[in-house]
Amino acid sequence: MARPLLQQVNRRHYLIQDSLLITTRDSVPVSAIVVRPLQQQQPLPVIFFFSIYTDGSNLGVAKEAADKGYVGVVANTRGKRLSPVAPVPYEHDGNDARDVIDWISRQPWCNGSIGMYGGSYVGFTQWAAVKNGVPPALKTIVPSAAVVPGFDVPKENNVFMSFVYPWIPYTTNDKFLDNTTYYDRDRWRHMQFQWYHSGAAYQTLDSIDGTPNPVFHRWLKHPDYDAYWQNMTAYRDDFARINIPILSTTGYFDGAQIGAMYYFREHMRYRPQAEHYLVIGPYDHLGCQHVPSSYVNGYTLDKMARISIHQLIYQWFDYILKGAPKPALLKDRVNYQVMGTNTWKHVSSLEKMNNDTLTFYLAPQRLLLQQPVDTAFIAQQVDLSERHGSFTGNFILSNLADTSINTANGLMFVSDPLRAALSVNGSFLGQLQVISNKKDMDIGINLYELMPDGRYFQLSYFLGRASYAGGLEKRVLLTPGSICAVPFHNTRMISKQLSKGSRLVVVININKNPFEEINYGTGKDVSEETITDALEPLQLQWRNDSYLQIPVYRE
Repeated sequence: MARPLLQQVNRRHYLIQDSLLITTRDSVPVSAIVVRPLQQQQPLPVIFFFSIYTDGSNLGVAKEAADKGYVGVVANTRGKRLSPVAPVPYEHDGNDARDVIDWISRQPWCNGSIGMYGGSYVGFTQWAAVKNGVPPALKTIVPSAAVVPGFDVPKENNVFMSFVYPWIPYTTNDKFLDNTTYYDRDRWRHMQFQWYHSGAAYQTLDSIDGTPNPVFHRWLKHPDYDAYWQNMTAYRDDFARINIPILSTTGYFDGAQIGAMYYFREHMRYRPQAEHYLVIGPYDHLGCQHVPSSYVNGYTLDKMARISIHQLIYQWFDYILKGAPKPALLKDRVNYQVMGTNTWKHVSSLEKMNNDTLTFYLAPQRLLLQQPVDTAFIAQQVDLSERHGSFTGNFILSNLADTSINTANGLMFVSDPLRAALSVNGSFLGQLQVISNKKDMDIGINLYELMPDGRYFQLSYFLGRASYAGGLEKRVLLTPGSICAVPFHNTRMISKQLSKGSRLVVVININKNPFEEINYGTGKDVSEETITDALEPLQLQWRNDSYLQIPVYRE
């Protein structure tokens, strides 16, 4: 009954073209929807949304733009919806989005100004569209929780992650979305645990599942952050050419935060005077794209943090494309909410977020602010062939605050109580000095606040491969038996007020679980290693001049 009623409403309010095919530079059609206000009297600015996700929401996205006085255009990754070819994630989206922008700019209903927005994959497509320079008609992009293929998905710091595996059939099995397959949780959990307990090579996941997955194997052929990944989105000098205003949004608990922050940092690095604004707060992956809920993983948001990101995005479009005032929240380039203070702060750069740094050094079970005078080592052993104990968890916790933390395959270090309240503001970094008996390892580093009430609050974490510590483009193996430096910096950003008496807690672990590939340390391609490569346990000696630097702000 609803369908004919909706069709009547659509006819009374919109001019809808929902079956367009736009031909790209290499003669491949991509599917598109255009929605215009029925009473449109003159050309209008256009809101463009380029997505691999083909479902009923696409029409809603375009209609909302028309409701707000724009023309709405939604186009899909080639191979999706009406496009006749096979869908392939990431590889063609940049050029295809540019070609659609060019097509839009030549339509009589477009006034020559186009803005793009969207989150996650749709955040990526915006950066891909401007990789080779900004199309003349594109006046702004608003990427939220934007992923960087090869950098934070399907691998993080070059550690492949299995949660992405079901996403491949979800988006490529048919012209729309394969929800039945994607939401078969038992199937994917069975695959992950069967692989983990069998000790088979990571590259055999699809054999274990019983369904070939060629996209998965294409990704595994590129364990470095090499030209295959670099060609998909903006990289190095590409950022210098991106000369339009940009608004980026992400969250402290957004799984794609390191991707979103990569784009922001690299843009400011290669174009320091760019008009690029960042909004970040205590939001998860969906909250930083739309309207955050009042709670995130058990944490209650401050009242001031409960803003509509979606409303902010359209305020930005009105500012850039219609000459309206700039959104009030954007008082400076970096706009961040300090958890626990009910305030937003606004600074001109990420560096201005903090005015001090706490540098901690490792000692047995302790974090010390004094640099060690004498050299000492802290021993650790991990049996990579063992499958019956607890496994690591280097991810955003479902409960941000808890009375216990996971120390599996790890060592815990605790600071003295803080003498005064302060804010942790930014991303922690540091360098580990270690002697290993193997050529490689995957490291997790988890940072917590141990609050005076005895609960641990997750602040940030790092997951990465030691052999890529010097750069994700080239693997440099460790020298067994020698002291090796393992710097780390690609950690998650947070701003949170810590109370007097709180302690900082760090857990350093060797990553081993059913949800990421397991690095057995042979130096071979990790996706080809099996449990037979484990041999003797991993033996580590962490030197006591290993350090972590935590950026803070003192009032």
